[in-house]
Amino acid sequence: MTLSYIYSRLLKKLRGTAITNSTLHKTSKIESGSQIVNSHFGKYSYCCYDCQIINCEIGAFCSIANYVVIGCAAHPMDWVSMSPVFYEGRDSIKKKFSNYKRKEDKKTYIGNDVWIGEKVLIKQGVKIGNGAVIGMGSVVTKDVDPYCIVAGNPAKVIRKRFSDDIIEKLQYIKWWDFDDKTLTEYAKYITDPEKFISEVLKK
Repeated sequence: MTLSYIYSRLLKKLRGTAITNSTLHKTSKIESGSQIVNSHFGKYSYCCYDCQIINCEIGAFCSIANYVVIGCAAHPMDWVSMSPVFYEGRDSIKKKFSNYKRKEDKKTYIGNDVWIGEKVLIKQGVKIGNGAVIGMGSVVTKDVDPYCIVAGNPAKVIRKRFSDDIIEKLQYIKWWDFDDKTLTEYAKYITDPEKFISEVLKK
């Protein structure tokens, strides 16, 4: 490892994070350069560098790559103008001709064990189901069903991760709600979904 590489990594880490009005589980992680506003992170979920996540509920065990944007504000397209100079609140432009109230931003929901690839954009109000995968660079404008793999602009379903039977059982089991002791017990089966389900349902 060269000195310049170590220095570059250190500078990247030193930028810090901007987190406001949000709750993070003690096991979750936000990397530097990310902005988290009005959001919640469940246990063992993380986002990498330079993400912007606003008004979002994120479940447990979620993996969010670099440069992901979730739930940014929308402009009022049904008004004469969409410019922030006509509605209340601080914005890039300081001038105000009026201070009308915009519609409240919609909450975005990310389920449990969701993997979101690099540079994904997710529209506010969208719901991403448990176990879903969002391919890198995708633009998500509609809800994504549990355990679906989607990609593209706009994002479309590529395939499901598992059979409907396995998906149904995983949704029923809700392994992401297990405590750490139980997870440790069943972790040895994590690479084999059918065996994992079988062992869990024995009890």
